[in-house]
Amino acid sequence: MEAESLRRARVDQLLDLAATYKGLNRRQLADALGRDQTKLSPASGNPKLDYLVRLAEILDWPIGNVADAIWERAGLPATERGLGGSFDHWNDLARKSHREGDFRGMIDAARRMWSCAATPQQRALSMLRESGGWDGLGRYAQELDVLRRGLAESPIDRDTSTLLTANLANTYFTLGHLVEGRSIARDLAERLEAARPVERAPRAALAFSRYVMGNAGRSLAGHDSANAQFHASEAIRAYEASSWLYLTLADEFGNDAWRGIAGTCAGGILACEVDLGQRSPDSAVEELTDGLGAVIDASDGLVGDRLESYGWWCVFGCEVAIRHMHGRDLAKAVAIFTNKGYEIADRLDNWAMRERLFTLEYVQRHRAAEDGDPDSDWSIDQEEVKVIVGTMGRFPMFRSTGWRILQTATVVDER
Repeated sequence: MEAESLRRARVDQLLDLAATYKGLNRRQLADALGRDQTKLSPASGNPKLDYLVRLAEILDWPIGNVADAIWERAGLPATERGLGGSFDHWNDLARKSHREGDFRGMIDAARRMWSCAATPQQRALSMLRESGGWDGLGRYAQELDVLRRGLAESPIDRDTSTLLTANLANTYFTLGHLVEGRSIARDLAERLEAARPVERAPRAALAFSRYVMGNAGRSLAGHDSANAQFHASEAIRAYEASSWLYLTLADEFGNDAWRGIAGTCAGGILACEVDLGQRSPDSAVEELTDGLGAVIDASDGLVGDRLESYGWWCVFGCEVAIRHMHGRDLAKAVAIFTNKGYEIADRLDNWAMRERLFTLEYVQRHRAAEDGDPDSDWSIDQEEVKVIVGTMGRFPMFRSTGWRILQTATVVDER
């Protein structure tokens, strides 16, 4: 009942804001909401969709923001959110949740950190922790919002600012905002290089920023054909710099995860070399396919960044095939890479990888259908429908593609 009362109070607060914003009296507000003057807010504290839509229109807010204000705690006064415990206690719990893969627990602990925060630095750190939870759940739009709010705090220390900025660049890239992601990553890389870092954390951030630059440049080479040569060349330079930094750090600190990221860089370089005419598509596809031989099943011992590297090789292989191959060769290559890529994405529960693979397979099948290929038909099962729906929710730019897949594919009911 306490939660229900709190929601009703939040609805009433939004109604007051709406009336003030539009200069409405109670009768006018009731008319705008399609409600009786004596029952402006729902007794349950759970407004229906039509109510939310009308309230959002009065406030000129996105519907999601209205829903968040009613049901979520983020952004609400600390008096509504504080549940005891110190900032350090919740920080330790957030880090523990991250290690255990409990990302919802991490978000909850981070929000309680925020409620205890007394300084801009503490608020920024709580945002950094919360962003890690959203990243683990593949909820990148929420991660983006939290990272931007963290960077808006001032003053904050250099390490926290660096981590927030590096993650912001990668999140922009992941959501398909390639120019923004590369620009932020480049700015951070130049700033870090000018400082000549010797400590582990800023050196790792520099390696990561170059990695994001490489990924964004490689993707731009496929989107911006007029400038593909420039994008591919810049991507190779960024990948090479990132790989060298990660391998150096791996040798120095004994962290094999960094070797995995360096492996991803090597695959990205292969794809860009094809864009530059330095390597044939067939040889690149062959090398990428041979590299996947290490991935067998869950018993192969590959985990984390090492396994993820091979998943991105599958994405790179699809990109090479779609950009430079045709007909049966294209279909065969995409089939090989998507089959293995989906398997790896499922083992890692990696939504960003799923989005890329679904998009690339759709492009190949759509192209085949236009060419009259009878094998272009797409059959998906109920589990794949669930994953596509989840991907649509996480990637706004994928939604139209997701709808086209669901509307054109044959859904096989295996029950």
